[in-house]
Amino acid sequence: MRIGYEEKRGVMTNNYIDLHIHSLYSDDGEFTPLQLVEQCRQIGLRMMAITDHNCVKANLEAQRVSEKAGIKYIPGVELDCTYQGVDLHVLGYGIDFFDCAFTQIEENVTGQNQEASQKRLLLINQLGFHVTEEELESLDSGGSRSKIWTGEKFAEVLLSKEEYSDHELLKPYRPGGVRSDNPFVNFYWDFCAQGKPCYVKVSYPDLKEAIKAIHDTGGQAVLAHPGINLSHNYSLFEEMVGLGLDGVEVGSSYHPRETASFFYQQSIAHKLLITGGSDYHGKTKPAIRLGKYERLIQDKEMEVQLSL
Repeated sequence: MRIGYEEKRGVMTNNYIDLHIHSLYSDDGEFTPLQLVEQCRQIGLRMMAITDHNCVKANLEAQRVSEKAGIKYIPGVELDCTYQGVDLHVLGYGIDFFDCAFTQIEENVTGQNQEASQKRLLLINQLGFHVTEEELESLDSGGSRSKIWTGEKFAEVLLSKEEYSDHELLKPYRPGGVRSDNPFVNFYWDFCAQGKPCYVKVSYPDLKEAIKAIHDTGGQAVLAHPGINLSHNYSLFEEMVGLGLDGVEVGSSYHPRETASFFYQQSIAHKLLITGGSDYHGKTKPAIRLGKYERLIQDKEMEVQLSL
């Protein structure tokens, strides 16, 4: 029988771990840490990690409430970084989230993202749209940093405007369109991601620096969803392992079985931790469900490997 999820009851059976979840402290997240812990409890998850982008603020609250909910909580973060010109994400697990290094990282990235958001606004409007700062700021859910406007926020504003209901550029993201499964984040990937027309460069730490920041705070560094970020340039992976990676997010909502199998074999060959997570955000990625991702190992084995 396939390890999995009982749809009728909405409760996890042998699957009880999700190590890649975002709260509203991520600029593209929706829910509070308390809400996320409750959602995990409702579907039977027994181990979780909130891994916000360059921010550790969710960890203290999540740690407190998860204990009462009977859920083992792993302090986490997801750091933006680069390697050989490729933008990457590295997950840190078991970190000391009180360490001032994370405050410095957040302040640095926040300042750059605020500047980049202004440039992104100009680029989006140059596509023939009219989006205002006020419209973007109205989407603030209470945890995201002011004046940071992600591609997902632009998509939410644009798709809500009646005057653009028949706009050709937006048709793929509307119901029935080819990119409508996750319309907000698909817009980001199509227009604002690296190499796309509205991309604005932000100077993130080098991969080696990100790994060191995680190790220096007692954590383990895991490469997030490599099948997405490496774009089949898998030759870089061997070099990355040599920089001190502890593990790979083999199980991911973005990894078809073939991709997951490749990184599973690489993890075995290099004696790396094998982790998994959904990358659950809420409304920006509605097709991604909490606790649901491709698994090649039992969750119990994943838990033993982590030893956290």
